Amino acid sequence: MLFASIGLLVSMLAIVTLFNWKFYDRADNIDLQANISQVEELLDIPVTEQPPPPPKKVIQQPNIVEVSEEEIIEEIEINLDMEITEDMEIEEVIIENMDAPEEEHADEIFLIVEQAPEPVGGMQSFMTYLAENLQYPSKALRMQISGRVYVQFVVNADGSLQDFLVVKGIGGGCDEEAVRVLKSAPKWIPGKQRGKTVRVRMVIPVYFMIKE
Repeated sequence: MLFASIGLLVSMLAIVTLFNWKFYDRADNIDLQANISQVEELLDIPVTEQPPPPPKKVIQQPNIVEVSEEEIIEEIEINLDMEITEDMEIEEVIIENMDAPEEEHADEIFLIVEQAPEPVGGMQSFMTYLAENLQYPSKALRMQISGRVYVQFVVNADGSLQDFLVVKGIGGGCDEEAVRVLKSAPKWIPGKQRGKTVRVRMVIPVYFMIKE
């Protein structure tokens, strides 16, 4: 009876062991097949091609040329030890002062000035001089010519008179006589512009009247 119980127990243990062995082997096969299926599914996924990234823009750096201080000094170096000989020509540099007032030229003739020229003693005294020194032309007397002769002239910076010109005459020799008297007249007081004596153009009348 005891041996029968032991045999039965051994048989049951063998059966249980065999049953468990087969169960785990099947489970392993199932897991392996599942893994293989998953791998095949992964292999069947189409590969999506990604476009390559755009090329990066290359920014060119400016080419900076370094100049040494020695080269700069050589460019502006002035030779102060150079000898100047008689054969060398030295160009004169004239610097004009733009703020300075323009100077009147000596030959410039003005028509209107700040201080007009006038005869010594005044204009009335000069007219008296003309009347006393005029010689009435005989032709004008015979033809009974009278009137005014307008003579233009220039009063120089020293007061002398020149450039006589009859701008309106009456004929009969009166025009020539008027110019003669003015040429022999004494110097005038010259005109002034900005405090300096200048040349001024003048026109005055010379009267010719026949006394009855």
